[in-house]
Amino acid sequence: MLLALSVAFGLLVGFALGLTGGGGSIFAVPLLVYGLAVTPREAVGVSLAAVGATSLVGSIERLRAAEVELGVGLLFALAGMLGAPVGTWVNGYVPEWLLLALFAGLMMIVAVRMWVNTTRTRVSNPPKGEHEPDPTRALTKPGAWASTHSPDVRRWLLLGLTGLVSGVLSGIFGVGGGFLIVPALVLVGGLEIHRATATSLLVIALISAAGVAAYLNAGRPLALDLTALFVVGGVGGMWLGVLVGRRLSGLHLQRVFAAAMIAVALFIVGKTVL
Repeated sequence: MLLALSVAFGLLVGFALGLTGGGGSIFAVPLLVYGLAVTPREAVGVSLAAVGATSLVGSIERLRAAEVELGVGLLFALAGMLGAPVGTWVNGYVPEWLLLALFAGLMMIVAVRMWVNTTRTRVSNPPKGEHEPDPTRALTKPGAWASTHSPDVRRWLLLGLTGLVSGVLSGIFGVGGGFLIVPALVLVGGLEIHRATATSLLVIALISAAGVAAYLNAGRPLALDLTALFVVGGVGGMWLGVLVGRRLSGLHLQRVFAAAMIAVALFIVGKTVL
């Protein structure tokens, strides 16, 4: 029963990762804690390893399909890899109940911000007849960051800072940072949602690797058998999530992403209070 649940939960995590590029990390910790009775601190290590490995598999396919914005992704990932060990260190000093409460609060803030943005941000295919100039439209095209002759230095710095923060949070919460990476790539990086989703998988894999290294270096145990089962289910779920995600519009993807975060955050708050 435990084996089947582990694979099934991994399938759900992988599906969310493939669909949204970051939602899988949101589900991993709650599923481990409330579904498999893993302690929150142990769940952080398993989540980082499983989500990172699943994201790596997904990012390889996206790289082959030329859907990843390498310049933005590598900058974000390098900054995040610097922050992940800091977050892992902080994790050791945060009470587990507070860890879950902060995790839920952070998800809620990001989800609301992402949902509000769907009413303001243009989707990748604007309605016919729309000819208003959009200063960010050039940044939503493949390769725009690499080909821009006058890069916005402030935007690069903000992206790097956001990556650093995502790395710290991934080390604290074991979430890979995906639920922050996708909104940041859309809002700060100027990428359209499908390209941001693809790029985030590479970023999550690299940041998670740094987080796992710091986790193990701190002498904390990592359940390799449980992690392996999660990855097996996650790879299959990733494939399904990518197929479904390509059939949804960017606007719908952002709203699905936000709604999933709100639902899980409310569940965590309810369980923590009770």
